[in-house]
Amino acid sequence: MAYKIKEIFYSLQGEGAQAGRPAVFCRFTGCNLWSGREEDRHKAICNFCDTDFVGTDGNHGGRYEAGELANQIISMWPDVHSGKPLVICTGGEPLLQLDEQLIEEFHKKNIEVAVETNGTIIPPKGIDWLCVSPKANTELIVTEGDELKLVYPQNEPEAQPEQFTHLNFTKFFLQPMDGPNLEENTKKTLAYCLKHPQWSMSIQVHKVLGIE
Repeated sequence: MAYKIKEIFYSLQGEGAQAGRPAVFCRFTGCNLWSGREEDRHKAICNFCDTDFVGTDGNHGGRYEAGELANQIISMWPDVHSGKPLVICTGGEPLLQLDEQLIEEFHKKNIEVAVETNGTIIPPKGIDWLCVSPKANTELIVTEGDELKLVYPQNEPEAQPEQFTHLNFTKFFLQPMDGPNLEENTKKTLAYCLKHPQWSMSIQVHKVLGIE
């Protein structure tokens, strides 16, 4: 199977429980909640996405076989003897493509596999760190994992924090929705987390630092 990749880059994780950790990001093309094209944003299920996941024209983008992709990831880790290599599979929606074969190839290279998903697709076995970011107007079928990260606020009733507190996640994060109302959304997120301490606040540190 050939995996379609938008871009691959080395940076720091900027969000959630592993914020600040060096990682190789592998952005898969495609999403099941939005085409990624601006002309379709108004009718998308998820219309606040700020990521370009269309095509394979990004840095190190292209079509890869499983072994080739694992080799590309490990080649971008600066020192295999210093810290376990970490790949963060993101998108778009990486679970449209990520499968057990690719995870096995990553593990052969001693690469830890983290995934960021919208939770609408059952994940393959072998993922080391699973982060689920629910979106309104979808059926959340992944109800357990390492981290639940909810963009906040989403106005629809099925995307309120209290809808998820009973789920089997180790950590719960609220992340202010970016955009023209970021300052207001940050205040709302802070207030909610202080009132409901099951939730921690996630800041997009990479944007503060001006890195990818």
